Amino acid sequence: MSIVSKNGEKFTVLLNATTRRDAKGQITGVVGVGQDITQLNQVLSESKRVADDLMRLIDTANAPIFGIDTEGKVNEWNAKASELLGYNKSETMGKSLVENFISKEFKESVHNVLRSALEGKETANFEFPLFNKKTGTRIDILLNATTRRGPGGEAIGVIGVGQDITKIREITGEQERIADDLSRLIETANAPIFGVDLSGMVTEWNRKAASLLGYTKDETIGR
Repeated sequence: MSIVSKNGEKFTVLLNATTRRDAKGQITGVVGVGQDITQLNQVLSESKRVADDLMRLIDTANAPIFGIDTEGKVNEWNAKASELLGYNKSETMGKSLVENFISKEFKESVHNVLRSALEGKETANFEFPLFNKKTGTRIDILLNATTRRGPGGEAIGVIGVGQDITKIREITGEQERIADDLSRLIETANAPIFGVDLSGMVTEWNRKAASLLGYTKDETIGR
């Protein structure tokens, strides 16, 4: 209940009202014992505000974020996770993350990462694939798994923050393909080709150079 002091200051009081009786057991009044919880309410309001801000941050983050409890069941699933994987929040909450949303070949490794986080051993940069429910598209995820703790410091779950690295993987794969093509082109060219580093040491020596000069690649590299 709220009470106001003589000078107009407002307080929030937690009241216990107890019946007052006389020697014959007749009710003669009431005794009220109050506890000033004004500051407590202020702390609780601030905590709720921070929690609400955090929930909005998680839900609107431009990265897939999920949470699990100590049994491995989903208790957090943000908008980006829904967008990437095709499962909305209501389809995931309360279900086992590993059993329902991780591909068979990665179930054990993901389970181990989450179990370690529940034991306080956090994991950074764990890479694994997920698949979109509707399209079957593979999404490569780089995951950080962080222990979620209760008021007493006990582990109550795990928060996983992912980064979609699918495009990076595609670019890296293309770069590797081009590098392989270039290496084959150099090796099979009908002209002697060699390369040196800043110290003048041989770093490249193709077949035509070996054919013309009589030195194999192994005999020249690093000299």
